Amino acid sequence: MVAIIDYDAGNVKSVEKAFRKIGQEACLTRDPDTILSADHVVLPGVGNFGDAMNNLKKYGMDEVIREVIKKETPFLGICVGMQVLFEGSEESPEVPGLGILKGYVKRFPRKDGMKIPQIGWNSIFMMNGGELFRDIPNGSYVYFVHSFYCEDENINQVRAIAEYSTIYHASVQKGKLFATQFHPEKSGDLGLKILKNFIKPAEDEIPEKKGAGMVSLGGAS
Repeated sequence: MVAIIDYDAGNVKSVEKAFRKIGQEACLTRDPDTILSADHVVLPGVGNFGDAMNNLKKYGMDEVIREVIKKETPFLGICVGMQVLFEGSEESPEVPGLGILKGYVKRFPRKDGMKIPQIGWNSIFMMNGGELFRDIPNGSYVYFVHSFYCEDENINQVRAIAEYSTIYHASVQKGKLFATQFHPEKSGDLGLKILKNFIKPAEDEIPEKKGAGMVSLGGAS
């Protein structure tokens, strides 16, 4: 079951719908027991960094998120759900983030001819591997809506970059913690494939699959 954290952030229903479209049971909840017992946990959201953090704290979801990540339950942060994982943001400098990832959220620099926020499709370029992007072509287009971008201090955690006014980190991974600045649930079939990759590990990571399908050198079939 996929637990989608409900903290009065926008766009949560479309995330729930996307998981159901790929055949996954999903529920929108802020019940700690439900979240902590889930197989996968998702923190979606659009909007203001400070409002998001204040709502997470109001509902006690900040500590629940820390516990989920400590348990190594697969966790996916989307858009503002990615940003709050960092230490803070220029959008709300007085409000600390969760600090689970080291780094800061910055405002896009102004450039002639570029509208902020970035709204629409943009290409991403993969780096350092990354389970979310298994069988996803480099340079694929995904859907963004944001005025701020994340800058992870640990470049080895960055799994995809994009460019809009500057080069920025579009996706990061730390163990079973995944995050995307873009919206997989709004990125068509490719976005659904990314969500499937989040749900299902690679074949060689499934214990019962290891060694399956191997053929001996003696020619036995």
